[in-house]
Amino acid sequence: MYRWNPEDYSQHSREQEKWARELISKLGLKGDERILDIGCGDGKVTAEIAGFVTRGSVLGIDSSPEMIDHAKRTFMGKHGNLAFFCLDIRQMDFEPEFDIVFSNAALHWVHDHLPVLRRIEQALRPSGKVLLQMAGQGNAAAIIDVAGKLMRREPWRPFFHEFAFPYAFYGAEEYGSLVKMAGLVPKRIDLIPKTMRHEGKEGLAAWIRTTWLPYTQRVPAGMREEFIEEIVAVYEAEHGIDAKGFLAVGMVRLEVEAVKREGMGE
Repeated sequence: MYRWNPEDYSQHSREQEKWARELISKLGLKGDERILDIGCGDGKVTAEIAGFVTRGSVLGIDSSPEMIDHAKRTFMGKHGNLAFFCLDIRQMDFEPEFDIVFSNAALHWVHDHLPVLRRIEQALRPSGKVLLQMAGQGNAAAIIDVAGKLMRREPWRPFFHEFAFPYAFYGAEEYGSLVKMAGLVPKRIDLIPKTMRHEGKEGLAAWIRTTWLPYTQRVPAGMREEFIEEIVAVYEAEHGIDAKGFLAVGMVRLEVEAVKREGMGE
């Protein structure tokens, strides 16, 4: 388990929020759906979805107690159709009660997706919809390369003994097979290249500090800032900063749209 800082994340996750809004626009909401948001994080996106389904409801789940506490404090009083629950998605066990299962920028934290997809299928009503976006094959390759170099150097090397790559970056074809094995009907599975632009060194450092916890939290707290600064310095030296002062990072998102078969779960 990683210890998240929801306030820091909320202030430095504009790109993730922008991608989430793009994803929400693809849901085609009518306003009366019951929706499950997997990996809801700070709750900002979940609350936005709740605003679109005033005759429905939204449940946000996340494995981070810090994130869920923040989401409850910040958004529960503003939407009567919104709830949050601290739950690891690998343990979720819902009845077929949701019209839509949604997830943005979360599922790449889980290695084995077949059991998760089966639990998603179980949670859906017949003909229910799945719309997921997560990091895909090739995501953030340049940042990962820089971090990999530093992990092999002093003084960082001792902290990364037996380090295992912490994410699951699936390709479209492989993921399509998993979706079918879980009993879902895939409609669209795409790898989508995107660019994340950070405002200077401070912006890139904030993104690394707030989201790259499998790397930063292996380093003692008193040395983390130095570690992050070195990642940023090496990345800038290798990839440059543009005329407007932005550092760009190439990203790849895996976007998955699927439905539950009619009659299933009845």
